[in-house]
Amino acid sequence: MSVWDDIVGQHRVVDQLRTVASCDPQSIAQSWLICGPPGSGRSNVARAFAAALESPDHGLGDEPTKTTMNVLSGSHPDVSVLATNKVTIGIDEVRELINLSEQMPSTAPWRIIIIEDVDRMLERTTNVLLKEIEEPSEHTIWLLCAPSAQDVLPTIRSRTRIVNLAVPSTKAVAEFLESNTGVEHKIAIRAARLSEGHIGVARLYATDEQVMSDRDELIVGVLNLRRASDAIVLASRLIDSAQDQAMEDATREADKAKEDFLRINGLSPSDRIPPKLRSAFNALTKKEELRRKATRRSRDVLDRALNSIASIYRDVAVLQNNAEDSVGMINLENRSAITELSVQLDRQGAVRRLEDVATARRRLAGNVNPALVFEALFCALLV
Repeated sequence: MSVWDDIVGQHRVVDQLRTVASCDPQSIAQSWLICGPPGSGRSNVARAFAAALESPDHGLGDEPTKTTMNVLSGSHPDVSVLATNKVTIGIDEVRELINLSEQMPSTAPWRIIIIEDVDRMLERTTNVLLKEIEEPSEHTIWLLCAPSAQDVLPTIRSRTRIVNLAVPSTKAVAEFLESNTGVEHKIAIRAARLSEGHIGVARLYATDEQVMSDRDELIVGVLNLRRASDAIVLASRLIDSAQDQAMEDATREADKAKEDFLRINGLSPSDRIPPKLRSAFNALTKKEELRRKATRRSRDVLDRALNSIASIYRDVAVLQNNAEDSVGMINLENRSAITELSVQLDRQGAVRRLEDVATARRRLAGNVNPALVFEALFCALLV
């Protein structure tokens, strides 16, 4: 298994970074900006690149080294990852990373710092980071991740080497699902198509029947919108489903964190937590932390719902412009109803509804009540 095996549909980028990792260390750029749309795997690319940079075989071997496995599992002492469930990345978090970046690596050639979603930094936070990106410590490499270079301030953009990821093809995502989840070909193809190249969503669709069923119900619900009462009922059903999914995800993650904590500290589930570890363990089980994670997961579910809704009107536009042969349809299972909708709407109507979805996304990002956002959206989509 190569360090790059889990990178889907990014052959050009993998070739580029594989070459860089095996170069003379003196010639390696120390500040990188890895850009790609949601689901393209930018964080995975950053981790794989970090593993290749730290590994004695530079990630060229067919079998992972111990260093590689530690980096990819998040347990390497010289590779730090800043990920956040919050709307913005805090200035104190960045200052801590800067202090860490000044330290020499303990076992590997580099101290590598990965910042996911660097676009979530406010300008004053970015300014704190700027000097380190411009003049990194001698043994430090910064790997920043963002949806696109345009989402990052020009001062950061101009001081990094930019790597742009492509949207993985349906075929590449389906092959990844088959080899990594063991699902049958038919399920993998459908999950890959409905995910529109988003690897994480594709895995979710392929492995969770309830999530796939919820999507199917949402598409049918939108296509059957006729009255304002339909819009209100559908919005309520969607919000309830999102909250249920989010709480399940957050609980599952908390349980996994507890299991990892016990394993790392050599404890069994029945063991009493030693007093010196109790505060750290209790922090994993706080109800407010669980609620915070569930709120964030709920927003992720609703964002995924917006993508699904937008795919309906994308398909309508494809049919209206006779473009199915060149770009294909996403919602093939609903082709008949979407064909009927493409006749009912003119081209301007289809575009306007895509704009309505974009407006709903902005309102969600602005912390408007989700129920109101979707009630307004579904009313706007009425034919």
